[in-house]
Amino acid sequence: MIPDDVVERVRAQADIVQIVGEQVKLKRVGNSFRGPCPFHQGKDPNFSVSPKGGYHCFVCHEKGDVFTFVQKRLGLAFVDAVKYVGAKAGVEVTEVVRDKPAGPDPRERFWEINGAAAEWFGRMLWAEEGVAGREYLAERGLDRAMAERFGLGFAPSNAGALRTHLETLGYDAAALVTAGLLVVREEGEEPRPRFRSRLMFPILDAQSRVIAFGGRVIGQGEPKYLNSPESPTFHKSSALYGINWARSAIRRDQRVLLVEGYFDCIRLHLAGIECVVAPMGTALTDAQADLIARMATNVFLLYDSDQAGLKATFRAGDILLSRGCKVHVVTLPDGEDPDSYARKHGRDAIERQVAQALDVLERKIRILEVGGWFGDLRRKRTALDRLLPTIRAASDPITRGLYLARAAEAVGVAQDILEREVRGPAVDRAARASAAPRADAAAPRRKPASTRSRGVAAERELVRVLLHRRQNVERAAERVGAADFRDETLSLIFAALVEHHDAPAESLAAGLAEDEVGLLDELLADAGGLDDPVRVIGDCVAVLQRRRLGDELHDIEREMSLASDADKDRLNRKKNEVAKELRDLGGRRWKSFGGPQP
Repeated sequence: MIPDDVVERVRAQADIVQIVGEQVKLKRVGNSFRGPCPFHQGKDPNFSVSPKGGYHCFVCHEKGDVFTFVQKRLGLAFVDAVKYVGAKAGVEVTEVVRDKPAGPDPRERFWEINGAAAEWFGRMLWAEEGVAGREYLAERGLDRAMAERFGLGFAPSNAGALRTHLETLGYDAAALVTAGLLVVREEGEEPRPRFRSRLMFPILDAQSRVIAFGGRVIGQGEPKYLNSPESPTFHKSSALYGINWARSAIRRDQRVLLVEGYFDCIRLHLAGIECVVAPMGTALTDAQADLIARMATNVFLLYDSDQAGLKATFRAGDILLSRGCKVHVVTLPDGEDPDSYARKHGRDAIERQVAQALDVLERKIRILEVGGWFGDLRRKRTALDRLLPTIRAASDPITRGLYLARAAEAVGVAQDILEREVRGPAVDRAARASAAPRADAAAPRRKPASTRSRGVAAERELVRVLLHRRQNVERAAERVGAADFRDETLSLIFAALVEHHDAPAESLAAGLAEDEVGLLDELLADAGGLDDPVRVIGDCVAVLQRRRLGDELHDIEREMSLASDADKDRLNRKKNEVAKELRDLGGRRWKSFGGPQP
């Protein structure tokens, strides 16, 4: 660390006009200096630098002192920025060593293990065992120099090779299990390698230490991508692939390009766009969003443009908006992803697409417009439900105000009504709008997964019993569908059951992600309480039906606020019909499933 008195001495003696002037063409205007802003690449003299030590842009509102400027413009950490400015100011800057903690960092051994494994995987890729991995890389247009730049490797099918190698280096099986390189499937079983016949992607932290791995299966097998489990060095929810290469570029460019997968990230780096990271195929988490927001506020989402990609895009957008980020959505031509598009067209084409990016709310509105969702009252209500989470997520008051005005214009509703709706409770029914709006069909009645959501316990019990009593699947599917589930994973498993109810369990796992397969395994392993499956299934189905009817009643009430007098008469008739259907189901409560509630 650098003592505070040294930092202040550097600050006092630094000539901020000179230092900024090396990066920006400045002209004196009164008592300050003006020039084009280097942070939003402006052309007009909106960037002001005061000789007393601060800078400010009147357009993008970037501001700070000489250290902030150097950190953001040159991508330096604070200590390095102080040293840089000190050298310019003629002040000698020396660091002092903090008191060291008692004993070594307990993660050190696992960083070493992962580093040794990464080196071995890298050698295997170019050995006889790695021919399948090399052929796959050639299909993806990656040569040896490219693969070595990103540390790519190969995990061979040989079950004992990695363990033998690492044990010769002094790492025992227990440590390898803790690191996530070996796995014990059942008690008493010999540890086996977690990764076999997979192309390996080392995952590094910001300090370039190997903390985990991602493996892409070569040939047949599920899941297609498999990540290391949680370990002393790896917490999936807070790690970003590519952060070690992108950190300086993000600070320098003051923007982040967020992509979905390993190859997307690698290809953009190869194209010369360095401010790129990926959440490794998982939904963006709060911790990952916090990390991104600390580095830059301008975020561009380059996810796939299929339905799953749009869904992930808008979920990530809402999380980032809540952190004060400015979120833009990049839309590539149909059939393209960042990897394929950058490979075909290069950096300039990607940058042109980024320059044409739409604000995340505007992208939602465009999709809804194309799908005709603003054409009638009921569809308007659904469209508004899809826009509300993004409006609510905007933590910046100016952004929220702009969103309110744009949404009111698009939906055709008075802004004061929309403001009241936004201030109201973010009910579960509206929360489903974090999914991507579909242009071609109504989206499923899906709500966020939560163990506290009404009826989720009934969903779980229904799927569990049907997994063990397949002969009842068709009867259950006549009364409820996958769209009636609020837990997305349970919905996917239920849909697989309906489609493949006569197939073995392995067929159900096809197409499920790693976490989803884990829940499937858990439900298959729980074979208790199956004495009266017909009664249990009936109880669970009734819970879901009552909940669906309750949702319909709630939707009708929400539509009332947008309805004309004629429409209100129609809605009241529909309300009475739904209420009667709900009464006909009876008032019995199934406490073991959380109870059906309207």
